[in-house]
Amino acid sequence: MKKDFDQRLYKYAINIVKCVDRFTGDTSAQVIAKQLVRSGTSVVANIVEAKGASSRKDYINFYMYSLKSANESKMWIGLARDTGKIQKIIADPLLKETHEIADILGASIITMKRNITK
Repeated sequence: MKKDFDQRLYKYAINIVKCVDRFTGDTSAQVIAKQLVRSGTSVVANIVEAKGASSRKDYINFYMYSLKSANESKMWIGLARDTGKIQKIIADPLLKETHEIADILGASIITMKRNITK
């Protein structure tokens, strides 16, 4: 299951990059695109970093950073959609995937924190 989630996150990062490549070419679109690429790819990057964590607490922290990046990505995707930088038909499935990933990360963090206190 963990491997499947890692692959899902990697595919998510690819979809983020493909999504921003469809943005309109104006200045504000470029700014939003850069922010979204940064936050969206950070979701998977922090999970990869977690694998090299030096402690259980450090591991959980990387998951928390990943969750924060997912939450930030939700905002950027919504802003891009609502300002017409990207079509709704492209943004909405990506936004749905971002919500699902954030939910999984949040549940994982809760479980890890619960298990650390046992």
